[in-house]
This record gives sequence, C-alpha cells and structure tokens, in this order.
Amino acid sequence: MNRTDLLLRMLDTTYDQESWYAPLKPAIEGLTAEQACWRPDGEAAKTIWENVNHLIYYKERTTAKLEDREWPNPLDGNDTFYLTEQVNDDKEWRAVVERVETAHRGLRDALSKTAEAKIYEGALEEKLLDIMLHDANHTGQIMQLRKMQGSWPSHR
Repeated sequence: MNRTDLLLRMLDTTYDQESWYAPLKPAIEGLTAEQACWRPDGEAAKTIWENVNHLIYYKERTTAKLEDREWPNPLDGNDTFYLTEQVNDDKEWRAVVERVETAHRGLRDALSKTAEAKIYEGALEEKLLDIMLHDANHTGQIMQLRKMQGSWPSHR
C-alpha cells in the first residue's frame, strides 16, 4: 500500500468506514435539527451542529490547499463553529449533513489526485493527519453529546 492509499484509508475510517471506533457519518445519521442544536448546560460546550460546521470548514479549506486553490473564506478557529446558521429546521440540518458529505468526498477526491511527492512538501502530510485526528476528536464529542441527550443507541 502506498502512502496516498494509506492516507485515503485513514480518511475514510474517520468519516464512514468503521474501524475500531465510530466514524463521523454514523455519529450524525438520523439526528433531527432539534438534537443537532441541543446544548448541555455550560458556556463551553458546542452543539453537534456547531461541531459539524467546524469539521466542514477544515475539510473544505484542506481540499482547496490540495487543489492549489486560493481559500476565499478565512475564519479564525472559533468562528468556524458558526459556518452555517444553527436553526431548529430539519431541512437546514439535512443541508449541513449533505455539505459535510460533499466536503469529505471533495477532500478524498483531491487527495486521490494529488501526486505523492506533493504530499511530502510543505508539511502537507502532517496537515492531512491533523485533519483526521481532528475529525476523530470532534466525532467523539458528538457521540458524547448524543449520549448526554439520550439519542445514542445503547447497543451499537
């Protein structure tokens, strides 16, 4: 397995190919907008919707980098949680879920088309690995939020 194939496999295990931990896609499947907007007590906690916004932003930005496109939407880390407006509307929530799917597919496609030599330039491989760890971290937060609200299956 070459390095690009390994990175693609790792990217998939953080999104939709279950390994020994749950990836993002099943962690957000079946949620309503109300569940995605739910916030536990405390100012520091982000909602599921906000976490998904955050992940979308970094996937889209990394895709632009792989494709040598200028990134037109620079946000600081905190602002990325508010990429889309969080509303209690299932149609709007489904649009966010579709956008994260599109962002993942775009990143996967861009990575598959990137020459392996380019991956080693400018710490690009490190940035890709950071994205994957970042996704796994926030997926864990999403699952914890679902457990707190009672929307995570007891047997999975």
